[in-house]
Amino acid sequence: MSVPTLFLIAGEPSGDALGARLMASAKRLTGGRVRFAGIGGERMIAEGLESLFPMAELTLFGIFELLPHLPNLIRRIDQTVETILRDRPAVVVGIDSPGFTVRVSKKVRAAAPGIPLVHYVAPTVWAWKPKRAAKYAAIYDHLLAVLPFEPPYFEREGLACTFVGHSVVESGAGAGDAGRFRGRHGLAPTDRLVAILPGSRKGEVSRLLPDFRATLERLRPTHPGLVAVVPTVATVRDRVIAAVADWPVRTIVIEGDSAKYDAFAAAEAALAASGTVALELALARLPAVIAYRLNPVTVALYRRLIRVKYVNLVNLMLDRMLVPELLQQDCRPDRLAGELARLLDDPQARQTQIDGVAEVARWLGQGDRPPSERAARAILDVIARHHPNPEAGEARP
Repeated sequence: MSVPTLFLIAGEPSGDALGARLMASAKRLTGGRVRFAGIGGERMIAEGLESLFPMAELTLFGIFELLPHLPNLIRRIDQTVETILRDRPAVVVGIDSPGFTVRVSKKVRAAAPGIPLVHYVAPTVWAWKPKRAAKYAAIYDHLLAVLPFEPPYFEREGLACTFVGHSVVESGAGAGDAGRFRGRHGLAPTDRLVAILPGSRKGEVSRLLPDFRATLERLRPTHPGLVAVVPTVATVRDRVIAAVADWPVRTIVIEGDSAKYDAFAAAEAALAASGTVALELALARLPAVIAYRLNPVTVALYRRLIRVKYVNLVNLMLDRMLVPELLQQDCRPDRLAGELARLLDDPQARQTQIDGVAEVARWLGQGDRPPSERAARAILDVIARHHPNPEAGEARP
């Protein structure tokens, strides 16, 4: 029996986490008879991927952040396409990061229409640029959606779409050990822990950390014993460590999911950049304030296209502002400190958030089979449909 190769492309840490869980599930479902190639980060590498080049080169966001790196990005797109056309994997799976993965897939479709293409994480056509549904239908053979209401937007365009659930429910975000974290870092019973999550991209970290520092400066006089814990990832670790060196409260920088989720269990509240981490905080039942700041020109362009009221998926799914969002001109230390103080000082405000995310956790796909297994099954089904010949899609040495 042949051993298929899955060519996976992830462009940022959240996609790396999705890809790693997908790889682990594919190995379980096939008894290990599967191979991997493509682009990924440290988690996918730990599952057996030899990345074509460092994933950090693709961790870009916003027009002005992207422009200086455009020549290298084009070179990496061409390199990826050439590798796919040479090796002919059983399937190509782009994991989010549409700025890169869609361009690669479009070129592969034009040059080799027989290679099946799958995209994991449906674009948010319900939020902005609804015409993308037709664009994806012209490129891909199958789409994997993480939200239950997404498939109809694509099926009406003729693109097969499977709801697999959101892989964040597999993260263990709600299973942290507060005692272990406090013991490991020598925290006293009177120390009050706040999780600070500035994001995983260099641009957002650089923009948000000064505001987060000033927020803690405002909170320190009224909240004795305040301790900040800053989970980070390899792509921005050095930048984060340098930035927090002079923070006004004791600050602990950590890496790794286990340490992060232990910190969530030990913390009283969180201040976080908008992104997947907001869902992890919801699953951990950690009350949070969401903040974000983009280049003003980038925002001006996006605002003409965005069709939703909120940026936080928890608020979007509930259709109300449960988790405070302070964006752009509202992302100011005085506003951030006020919202964070409310969560630290008002038990009812904390409980309101904790109660409100229970339904969201269920919508995200908690159930009998984990999302990564559903995704892996869908991809293996795509391979079976496109390669009825047992030798087709066989991994090449």
